[in-house]
Amino acid sequence: MDNCIFCKIAAKQIPSTTVYEDDDLLAFKDINPAAPVHLLVIPKQHIATLSDCNDSHAALLGKMLALAPKLAAEHGIAVQQDADGNRSGGFKTLINSGPNGGQEVYHLHLHVYGGPRPWRGLGT
Repeated sequence: MDNCIFCKIAAKQIPSTTVYEDDDLLAFKDINPAAPVHLLVIPKQHIATLSDCNDSHAALLGKMLALAPKLAAEHGIAVQQDADGNRSGGFKTLINSGPNGGQEVYHLHLHVYGGPRPWRGLGT
């Protein structure tokens, strides 16, 4: 899409702080972070919203979601467990869909948030 900012980022026409890239996906730091760690995972293929996905997108969606805990670990926000089984840390994932879902950029994207709370505007 000619006017899609995320398509331009994926095409390297707009710079970003890339944290992961393969043939299908690009992950980069959000320029207006709502948490100490705020990453975006996008498909390189333009898909406007999650509502536009169907069964043919299942592998891509699974790949996006499976990438989240790997990125969380690399950025120090993964869930950790001590020797007694107590868990600490953690992260949140979010996909906004459509205007009532809070979507601002119409290119499918997965937010990965984490770090010490409170975070700006992310609810519980």
